[in-house]
Amino acid sequence: MNATNRTVVVTGIGATTPLGGDSASTWEALLAGKSGARPLEQEWAAELPVRFAAGIAVEPTEVLARPLARKLDRSTQFALIATREAWADAGFTGKAGEDESQVSPERLGAVVASGIGGITTLLDQYDVLKEKGARRVSPHTVPMLMPNAPAANVGLEIGARAGVHAPVSACASGSEALGYAVEMIRSGRADVVVAGGTEACLHPLPIAAFANMMAMSKNNDDPQGASRPYDTARDGFVMGEGSGVVVLESAEHAARRGARVYCQVIGQGLSADSHHIAQPEPTGRGIAAALEHLQETTDFDPKELVHVNAHATSTPQGDVAEIKAMRKVLGDDLDHVAISATKSMTGHLLGGAGGVETVATVLALYHRTAPGTRNLDEIDPEVADADIVRGAPRELPAGRIAALNNSFGFGGHNVVLAMRTV
Repeated sequence: MNATNRTVVVTGIGATTPLGGDSASTWEALLAGKSGARPLEQEWAAELPVRFAAGIAVEPTEVLARPLARKLDRSTQFALIATREAWADAGFTGKAGEDESQVSPERLGAVVASGIGGITTLLDQYDVLKEKGARRVSPHTVPMLMPNAPAANVGLEIGARAGVHAPVSACASGSEALGYAVEMIRSGRADVVVAGGTEACLHPLPIAAFANMMAMSKNNDDPQGASRPYDTARDGFVMGEGSGVVVLESAEHAARRGARVYCQVIGQGLSADSHHIAQPEPTGRGIAAALEHLQETTDFDPKELVHVNAHATSTPQGDVAEIKAMRKVLGDDLDHVAISATKSMTGHLLGGAGGVETVATVLALYHRTAPGTRNLDEIDPEVADADIVRGAPRELPAGRIAALNNSFGFGGHNVVLAMRTV
């Protein structure tokens, strides 16, 4: 098929998060302002500098058959659960090819990203090697730990043959996966793509490493109050785990099969800071460049923008740089944009953040409701000119409206996804 510029829509959503085992319970908890953060009860957490996290609400072993779960890293388990929900939500049954009226396998793709991959498998099997010897190391270790394992297993689950991909860009990975999926449809490579992000790294090594970088909050006495984007008392992010996945589809293909459409995906803006391996560029230059790239390459109209699901991890520099960048590019159009920081409730899912927050953005447009931001008691004066939704959710206006989902990652990766109502 020749390259096209087809309209891309969202027809299915799925999630498993610290707030709920599916997208509906996660959305309900977001609107209620609940926190998924809680103390870590494992013995290994007792001596860590950070002893809490936003762990998954529903353990994957409660959902997946145990023989299957044993062959999958936790990150892949999350992705598979979210995919099954999204696939069914989009109206598909079984694997592609079993019903040719739905989607052809050759026209189906999968793009699922993880920022860190199967780190718990790697570390656990290394312990097995040291303690029990080489013969006891699982033969499934490599297929479990490889960073493309979530994408590969999702591709196998649905029967995707148009392409299966796993972009890695730290905390921007999930959003970059979604942007790549959009381009697969627009270029004519696929009619349907399952896309999103996943992460599972609640383990003493990554927690200690992030804590020693001074990136994580150390508010062990109040886990649910620790993630506080834009608040003057913020001191770092709260680590979370989980997955968010959406089914993307060309508008023509969705119409042919009578699918329910949540929203349209306008496109993506990309850039790199080229500033520091871990610190954000303080003026927001790279973020602004991503927004400008979005405007230059799509029909995104800032006048339609009413909502932003901000990256807003609760780090002192990052929260401010993001608002500065949006103000620089959007100017006065930012004045009436309802900004939500859902990481105040879910924690930071790293490579899974873009997927989960895209699900939240899709639902915000579909239900015309912006979730509130938790723990924002005293706003940082540097972002006081922004309209951040605090406390209760806010109704979004009628008519054609647009929203952004921002994701940024270590290494200076910047991804801005734009969506609008249909």
